[in-house]
Amino acid sequence: MTRRAIVAGSGSALPNRRVSNAELAQTVDTSDEWIFERTGIRARYIAGDGETTSSLATEAARRALEAAGVAPSQVGLIVLATATPDQTFPASATIVQTALGINDCVAFDVAAVCSGFLYALSVADSMIRGGTADVALVIGSETFSRILDWEDRGTCVLFGDGAGAVVLTAEDTRSETPRGIMSVTLHADGRHNQLLYVDGGPSTTGTVGKLRMKGREVFKHAVNNLASVLTEAVEKAGLSIEQVDWVVPHQANQRILDATAKKLGLAPEKVIATVAEHANTSAASVPLAFDQAVRDGRIKPGDVVVFEAMGGGFTWGAAVVRI
Repeated sequence: MTRRAIVAGSGSALPNRRVSNAELAQTVDTSDEWIFERTGIRARYIAGDGETTSSLATEAARRALEAAGVAPSQVGLIVLATATPDQTFPASATIVQTALGINDCVAFDVAAVCSGFLYALSVADSMIRGGTADVALVIGSETFSRILDWEDRGTCVLFGDGAGAVVLTAEDTRSETPRGIMSVTLHADGRHNQLLYVDGGPSTTGTVGKLRMKGREVFKHAVNNLASVLTEAVEKAGLSIEQVDWVVPHQANQRILDATAKKLGLAPEKVIATVAEHANTSAASVPLAFDQAVRDGRIKPGDVVVFEAMGGGFTWGAAVVRI
C-alpha cells in the first residue's frame, strides 16, 4: 500500500480591476500591438486598496476547499508560495490560516518566485507522504504590481496579480494507475541572479525594491530549462511524453510557451495558456491556469497533467499529476 497526495480540488482568485493593454498605454510608453506581438498578453489584473497577497490567497483557498468538499477545520498544512508577502514576517500563510478560521495547523511561506508553486507542492507532497498531514492547502499568490517599476515598459507590461490553490488529501492505494502526485523535479542555479531579481530587501537596502530583468537572456534559459525539466519529470514518473494529456506551464510569455512546446514536440492544443488574459502572475500562474482549465472542463479526472515553471534565482521545476 502506497500513501499518495491527491489533488482533491482547486480554486483561484483575481483582483477586481482588469487592465487592458490599451488602458496601460495611457500611462506607459507602449501600445497593445507592441505588448501582444512580444508577449501574447492582452490584459492583466491589478490589486487595488484592500486587496493583498493574503486576501487573494484566502479567496482562492476557500474556492479550492469548496471544490474538494473539505472543511477548513480538516486542513493540517498550509504552504503558501509568494515573492510578495503582506509583511516581512509573519508568514502570509498564517494570515490565510486565521482568515479561514483554522485555529492550529502547520503554516508557512515558500519563496521561489515563479517556481514557488512547484516548490510548495513538493514540500506538501513530502509532508503528506511522511504522515505530517492528511489534508494540505498549497497556494500560489502574488501582488507583483507592487514591486514593478511602472516607468520600465520592458517589465511592467508583463506582470499581473492573482492567486491559485489546490487541496491535497492523503490516499492509500495499491492501484497500478494511482491518482495523485507521481513525480516532482526541482532545480536551482544562483549564478543567474542578476538576470531576474528585485533590487532591494530588508538586509541590503531596507526597502522592498523593484523588479529588474534581462528579458532576452531569461527567454533562452526558460525554453531550455522548461523543456529539460518536463522530460525529466515525465521519465521519473515512468511515463512518456505521449502519455501526457495536458501541460500547465508557468504563464510568462506566449512565445516561451510556443517555443517550449515545439522543442518537446507537444501539440499546442495540449498546452494550457492563460497568459493573454492574466499576464505573468509568478507563483500564482500555474495553479490559476490549472483551476481555469478544470472549471471549463478541459482537464478531467484521470488525466495526466504536468505542471512546470521557471523563475528568478534561477529556480525551475516540474510535477506530474494524475487528476
